[in-house]
Formats: sequence, structure tokens, C-alpha cells
Amino acid sequence: MEETKQKQIKKPSLLIAVLPLVFMFVTLFLGLMIFKVDIKILLLMCAAFTICIALYLGHTWQDVQDEIVDKLAKAFPAIMILICVGLMIGAWIVSGTIPYLVYIGLQIISPKFIIVTSFLVTVILSVSTGTSWGAAGTVGAALMSVAAGMGAPLPAVAGAIVAGAYFGDKMSPLSDSTNMSAIATNTNLYQHIGHMFYTTVPGFIISCVVYVFAGLHFASSGEIGQVDAIIDALSKLFHLSMPVGLLLLVPPAIVLIGSLRKKPTIPVMMISSAVAVIIAITVQGFSFSTCATSMVSGFKMEMFAHPGMDINNIAAEVPALLQRGGMASMMNTALMAFCAFGFIGALTISGSLDVILDRIMKHIHGTGQLITLTAVLGVIIIIVIGEASVTFLMIGGLFRSEYIKRGLESKNLSRTLEDSITVIEPLVPWSLAGVFMTSTLGVPTVEYAPWAVLCYTGVIFAIIWGFTGFGIAKIKPSSDSYQEYLELNNKTAEN
Repeated sequence: MEETKQKQIKKPSLLIAVLPLVFMFVTLFLGLMIFKVDIKILLLMCAAFTICIALYLGHTWQDVQDEIVDKLAKAFPAIMILICVGLMIGAWIVSGTIPYLVYIGLQIISPKFIIVTSFLVTVILSVSTGTSWGAAGTVGAALMSVAAGMGAPLPAVAGAIVAGAYFGDKMSPLSDSTNMSAIATNTNLYQHIGHMFYTTVPGFIISCVVYVFAGLHFASSGEIGQVDAIIDALSKLFHLSMPVGLLLLVPPAIVLIGSLRKKPTIPVMMISSAVAVIIAITVQGFSFSTCATSMVSGFKMEMFAHPGMDINNIAAEVPALLQRGGMASMMNTALMAFCAFGFIGALTISGSLDVILDRIMKHIHGTGQLITLTAVLGVIIIIVIGEASVTFLMIGGLFRSEYIKRGLESKNLSRTLEDSITVIEPLVPWSLAGVFMTSTLGVPTVEYAPWAVLCYTGVIFAIIWGFTGFGIAKIKPSSDSYQEYLELNNKTAEN
């Protein structure tokens, strides 16, 4: 019976194999850019089209369903981590941890070195909060006003803010992009972040050098009133003075120590969140009910509605900075992952991926060429469709098996995706990120792009390390991926 079933399944031709990808490009481009359709609906349309091709080739609905379920099952732990991140952000805000990190970051602003300082402040803020848009839309907007008052070169300051904001989008465990890249490649979140140091730290150093030299001739004693207003508001809303400040650093310290000691991610996050709740109740004076609401639905300024607190006179930038987090905030990303894996599962079972990769990989002979191909494809797709999450999921699904088969840990792939997608997105004028940064900072994308140094050094170092072998993680017998490596190579040998 099994033999008969195998005979009925046809191998797709190259034309049929590329049809789902062509359909996806056209659907996402028209849907996102022209008709403004929700991307989850577009992904379901792509999945339905690809499922029809799989059925045409002789696969049953049960085959398709099993493949989609298998993809989701492998990604589910990462999706659980994503939801826990939302919970943890809500807990860290209500405890005062995130406000304290922002409070400290803002105080290092130096009018004399506004460009490099803008970069460093947004780095601290984006890593602390995990949101590039939040960093650029709050402190970034304030810094642009400060820079304008000083007469500073606005494209340079805007580029530094964008680069700093997207440093956090790459490196923060609280970031949607960081989590999505790990999900797309089935990579441990903290291994993924640790591996990105190889390409991100050199870019960080180069950025600092460029911004220091660019600002050396510039000095002013301009006002920084907007930034002071944010600092003042945070100090009124939360208890942030020493020695309380040291206590507020305990939740992130738990996550840092847990990741360094390679402890399971979810329990570490839950412990950190629990400690944050205790701090919120005992130090900040919030009730347990308020903490629970923040962790589920996100923090709201209305939670300060108690005697002696006037939130109407708070700096306008503060609500945009604090009103986020909660498990519910991550459900949109989780749903997007579910829809995308429906498409990827159907694409896999149809055999289209195998046909396409066989053609491509015949010309790819080394690690450097493989990483270059991944990076170039990432840049091209993010420029075409302007949507990072879909690009992560598609390239991750397309290349993960090839990386494993060649003895390369999946974190090499996840890092390359971040280097070629996450930080490139704000440089694309028609992407949502590009539009947001331009409208928020008041500088056209083409003008700030040359100054967003960190956003393109990642691709450069990813390719250099690929060819030199530096910072490339190989699969070892002790690796979690070793069994999968053996199975893929045995399958190849049999074929």
C-alpha cells in the first residue's frame, strides 16, 4: 500500500516548484503595498495555493496536515518563549526595571557629543525595552529636537538613532525580531543572541568611531529640556533612587545569569518575572491584580490612578515608552508564525524546496558562498516585500536543513538572517520601518541611511566570517543538532 502511494506522488518540475514562491512574492507585494491587507490573510492565501499544488502532485490532505503540525511542533517551544517575553516585559515595567534602565541611559547624554551619545542612549533603551520603534519614537524624537536646537547635522543624528534602536532589535531577548529569527531557524534564543556578538560588536565599535569623529568638530551647550522632562517623569512615577535602583536590576540579572549558565529559558524568564512582581508590590506599591493585568494585557498609564499621582502632567513621550508588554502583545506575532508555518509546511511536503535547493546548491560549494547567498537573498526579499517576519520564516524554512546537512549549527543561519533582514528593514523607504523612522525623526530614509552604520556592517562581517571561518559554529557530536545532521546526510546518501 505504501509502495502504491509513493508511485502516485509526482516530483515537481522546476516550474511548478517555483510557482509557490512567485505566488508568495506577488501576493505579499500587492497585498501589503497596494491593497493594505493584513499579512496573516496573505500568508493563508499562499498556504492554500501551495496546498493545492501539493494535492495536485499526489499528496493527501493528511500528509500536508502532518507536515504543518510537525513544523509547528518544532517551533512551539520558541513560540512559548515569545509569549513569556511579553509576560516578562509587563512584569519588568510594573516593577520599575525597564523605567530604571531608561532613566540611567538618558542621564549619560552629552551635548558635546550628540551623535555618538544618541547612538549609545538608543542602544541602551532598545536593549532594555526590546523595541526599536519605542526607542526611536520616544527618546529618539526627543534627541532629534535637542540636535535641532544645537544646530547638529540631523541626518547623522537620525542615522545614529536608527542604528542604536536596531542594535536592540537584534540583541535584546525582549525583541520580536530576535525571537522570530530564533523561531524561524529552530535555534535556542540565547545561543542565537550570543552568536550575534561576532558580527554586531565589530559594527558597534565602527559605529562609535565614526560618530565620535563626525561629532568632534561639533560642540554646544544647547538645552536638553525634553530629555530632562522624561527623566523627571520617570522619577515621579517609580521609585528609582539608590539603593532601590540596584534592586531593580535583579530581574535582568537573573536572565543574564540563567543564559550564561545555560539554564532552560522559560523557567528563567518565569523566575525573573516573579521576582519583578514581588518588587512591584513591595517597592513600587502596585497590587498583585495590577501586576497580573500588566503581564497579560500590557502596562497602562491608568495603573497610576491613585491619590497623589497626576498622570495628566506627565511628559507626552512617557506613555509611548511604558504602555507595552503583556502576553497579548505577542499573540499577533505568534499568529503570524502559525500562518507562515502553514505555507512553509505545504511548501516542504510538496517537494518544491528540495527541487529549488538542489538547483541552487549545485553552485554553492563552501560556507562563505552559502552565507553570502543567504545574506543576499535576505536583503533582496526585505527590499521587495518590506516585511521582516515573513522573510525570516521563509528563508529560515528554505535554508535550515542545508545548514544542518553541511555541519553548520542553525545559529549561523539565524545570525545571518538578523544581519541581512532586521537591520536592513529601516533602510528600505517603502517598508513600515522606513516610513516610521522617517515620519518620527523627520529625516528622509535616503539621508539617514548612510549614517546608520550598524545597519550594513552586519552583512559585511557575516560574509567575511563565512569565508574566513571565524565565528562559524560547527555541529559536534555533543550538539543538539547532531542527530538531525546524521539523519539528513543518511537520507542524502540513500537518494
